[in-house]
Amino acid sequence: MDIGFWIMVVAWAFVLIWVPFIILSNRRLHPKALFILFFAEMWERFSYYGMRALLTLYMVQELFKELGQAEADEKALGIYGSYTAMVYLFPVVGGILADKVLGFRKAIIFGGILMMAGHFALALEGMYFAGNMQLFFLSLAFIIIGNGFFKPNISSFLGNFYGLNDSRKDGAFTIFYMGVNIGALLSIVTCGYVGEQISWHYGFGLAGIGMLLGLLVFWLLGPSSFGKKGINPSEKEEFPEVIEEEELERLKSSKEAKQAALDQEAEKFEKIKDPKLKRNQFLTIVGTLIFIPISAQFLNLSDVVTWILIALSIGILGVLIAMSLKQKDEASKERLWVVVVLFLFHSMFWALFEQAGGSITLFTARNIDRFVMGSEIPASIFQFFNAFFIMTLAPVFSWMWIKLRKSKKEPSTPMKFVMGLGLLALGFAFIVLGSQFAVEGLVPVIFLVLMYLFHTSGELCLSPVGLSMITKLSPKKAVGFVMGAWFLSIALANKMAGLIGELTASQDLGENASRTETLEVYSNTYLIWGVAVVGGAALLLSFLVPTLRKWMNGIH
Repeated sequence: MDIGFWIMVVAWAFVLIWVPFIILSNRRLHPKALFILFFAEMWERFSYYGMRALLTLYMVQELFKELGQAEADEKALGIYGSYTAMVYLFPVVGGILADKVLGFRKAIIFGGILMMAGHFALALEGMYFAGNMQLFFLSLAFIIIGNGFFKPNISSFLGNFYGLNDSRKDGAFTIFYMGVNIGALLSIVTCGYVGEQISWHYGFGLAGIGMLLGLLVFWLLGPSSFGKKGINPSEKEEFPEVIEEEELERLKSSKEAKQAALDQEAEKFEKIKDPKLKRNQFLTIVGTLIFIPISAQFLNLSDVVTWILIALSIGILGVLIAMSLKQKDEASKERLWVVVVLFLFHSMFWALFEQAGGSITLFTARNIDRFVMGSEIPASIFQFFNAFFIMTLAPVFSWMWIKLRKSKKEPSTPMKFVMGLGLLALGFAFIVLGSQFAVEGLVPVIFLVLMYLFHTSGELCLSPVGLSMITKLSPKKAVGFVMGAWFLSIALANKMAGLIGELTASQDLGENASRTETLEVYSNTYLIWGVAVVGGAALLLSFLVPTLRKWMNGIH
């Protein structure tokens, strides 16, 4: 019995039942655009997570197989850290270019095409140009830059279909982010199984097909549902969606409303014809294509990327502190201090959480007993537990926060960060504990499942409140800048994740290290960084919670 195959079959069966149920039960409440964006994002995440599930294993087992294990691990994890860091860094630029030049729709389609090209290039690299590192780096660069255009703009575009105080908005984003996790779940079990059991390059190719499907859904079905939204940059502030619903009803029959609508249509028409805008869009696309091979070179310069991110982070934190000192009132000043403090703890969380796609995947391949019912499950498939637990636990956490809020016992945002860090440390503690029950260097699989359970619970405590917190604590004129700083903290964290992962690549181990020897290295690294450092960070932050709550000045 092939357990990996049946996990894939069950996942697809679940999605084929669950997705139609979501659409049918919500189709009368929400605009059609939501479901088109849901499918586009689902397939885009299918492509991203499908490739991510295979990337580290592919580098270690194929690209660098001529190197010793420690050297191969170190090189692969360094590239992986740079890759994921850049994936989170470029959406800041992609969002700005969509706002100022391209508009949402062009940015999303352009980004999707770049990502699709990257996935197919990865497949071709293995099939016809095996070991060509320049093509490998170029493929990753296409995905990085494409993600920078696609990822931030599709969620921003969704917001344009709802008014500012539309009660349906939270439900719409809940459905949308369900698409993210469905795509992640399907891709990991599908691309992971195909990549490891059949061919790496078929796995990468499947990721490209997923992106192609997402593009086709957006391009073919979108125009009939999107109307004129997102065609050009100014249209994210369309009349009348910035007007309260009651006010809108009052204005509908007024001469001012009719004139405003006519003026806006004229402005849109002029904008579409504007040769300067067209020229800027053309130059943006050309400039991006020129920049892709340049950015590819940074993937092979791990130390350079590290220092760039450290310098950027120090600079951004300095700007935030300087910005706080310029605030006219004490409350605004102190709220920015909260952002600065949580920036550091946020980076710490993701630096260890993101071991999942790097060192944890290698640990799973080498030191987890993956035989279930006589069948060995491919190592990459285990990453699906994160998406699975998010889908099953998110409603539980949502219900829990609501109940606690009603009884006035809901933890503050800083305390949720403490809980997230604590649960992350607890997850690593299960891996360390599991090493004590290892037989011939193989840890029982239940300990890995428990790690994913507690890591995902930590993510659900910390991740959803982060972006919401930024919009509430930032000065109104600087929300975009502070949000960019928050994404920078994730980029820095992903690079740190690669550096911490490299610590598991001990040079003391020989080329043919035993499972017992590799288990000791993984266990010691996770004990120091995953349990002690993260647990210590959680303890330190718990002491700071009263001060941070005071600095938030009534924001919850």
